[in-house]
Amino acid sequence: MDLQSVKQRFGIIGNSIGLNRALEVGMQVAPTDISVLITGESGTGKETIPQLIHQYSKRKHAEYIAVNCGAIPEGTIDSELFGHEKGSFTGAHEKRKGYFEQADGGTIFLDELGELPLSTQARLLRVLEAGEFFKVGSSKVQKTDVRVIAATNAKLEEAIQKGKFREDLYYRLSTVPIKLPPLRERRDDIHLLFRKFASDFAEKYRMPTISLTPEAKEMLVHYDWKGNIRQLKNITEQISVIENKREINADKLATYLPAVYQNNLPVLLPNDGESHSGMSERDILHKVLFDMKKDITELKKIIVDLVQSNGDVNTDFPENDIEIINKMNKDVKENYNSNYSSKPSISYQSQQMHEHEEVEEILSLEEKEKEMITKALDKHRGKRKYAANELGISERTLYRKIKEYGLK
Repeated sequence: MDLQSVKQRFGIIGNSIGLNRALEVGMQVAPTDISVLITGESGTGKETIPQLIHQYSKRKHAEYIAVNCGAIPEGTIDSELFGHEKGSFTGAHEKRKGYFEQADGGTIFLDELGELPLSTQARLLRVLEAGEFFKVGSSKVQKTDVRVIAATNAKLEEAIQKGKFREDLYYRLSTVPIKLPPLRERRDDIHLLFRKFASDFAEKYRMPTISLTPEAKEMLVHYDWKGNIRQLKNITEQISVIENKREINADKLATYLPAVYQNNLPVLLPNDGESHSGMSERDILHKVLFDMKKDITELKKIIVDLVQSNGDVNTDFPENDIEIINKMNKDVKENYNSNYSSKPSISYQSQQMHEHEEVEEILSLEEKEKEMITKALDKHRGKRKYAANELGISERTLYRKIKEYGLK
C-alpha cells in the first residue's frame, strides 16, 4: 500500500506536503480502531479521509455510514443517530434503528461535528467510552461496536471556551488529529486539479477540454480560493459548459471569479523563470510598486510624445494604446498640480509648453477616446463585444469606460 496507489484509488490529486502527510497518517491509523478527528476548511475534501481509513481497516466489509450533523434538525438528531421506540414522540409510529445500530461492526463518519447539540454530545461520549447508547424513549442499554471518525471546519477550541462543545468529547475524538490544508497552501496542485476537472467535464458533457493561457494559469494559481477544491471544481464546470472558445485567457477567467479577486490576487507576476510561490506579501508588494513606477515612467514618455506632436493625434491607435492612455490620463491629472503647479511653464526637450496647453491636451485625448468609443458603439448598434474588438480592448475595459464617461 503505497501513497500513489492510494491517490489513484480514491481520485486524489496533488503532491503537496500537507496533503501527503494527511494521507500517510490516515493509512497508518486505518488498521486500528482509534478515533480520528479531521479538521480543515470547507471544501478541502475532508470526506475522502474517512473512506480511505474504512477501506484499509479490518471493518471494510461492514457498514460505512456518513452523517452530516449540520443537515439534521436538532429535534430529530438523537433519533437519527441512536434510533427510537414506537410512540416515543409525536410521529414515531414504529420502532426505528439509528445509525449507530446500523453501523455495528463498521464505521460511522460524523461530518460537521461542531453542529451537534450538547445533549447529543453527551450521548456520543458514552458510545465512545463504553460502546453503549439508549434509543430515544427507551431505558434499555444497547451495545454497539462502531469506529467513529469525525470532521469539522469549526475551531472546536473556541467552541469549548464558549461552552458550545464538550472538552472531554473533544479530547476523546482527537486521539489522532488529521489536518487537511486549504488550497491556497497547495499552489502547485491547483492547476493539476483544474486539468483533472476540465477533463472530467469534457467527458461528461461530450465537448473539447478547456485549457488556460499562461496568464490565466498564473491568475488561477495565485487566486485565494476561499471555497477551496469545491469552488475550483464549480468554476471549472461553469467555464466548461458556457464558453465556446476552449482556450481561456485571463480576462475571461476573471469574469468567473468573485469581484473581490483583485484583493486576493495582488499581482499577476510574469513567468520570468523565478519561483514566486515562496515570496512573502511584503516582497510581492515591493515588486508591484516597482513595476508600477516603471509603467508610469513609460506612460509619461508616451504623453510627452503626444504633446510634442502639437495635438495632432492619430485616432488609429495601435492595439494597446487606448489602455495605456486611459491609465496615463488619470496619473497625469492626479500628479499635475503637485509636480508642476509652482512652475510657470513645462519644458520637454527645450520646448516650452504653458500649463493650460498641457491640460487642454490631456482633456482632448479624453474627448477623442470618448468619441472613438461612441462611434464604435454606434457602428455596431450598441454591441459591446464587437465594439471592443474594433477598438482593440477587452469587453470588460470597454464596459468600465462606458460607465466612466456616462455613455449609453
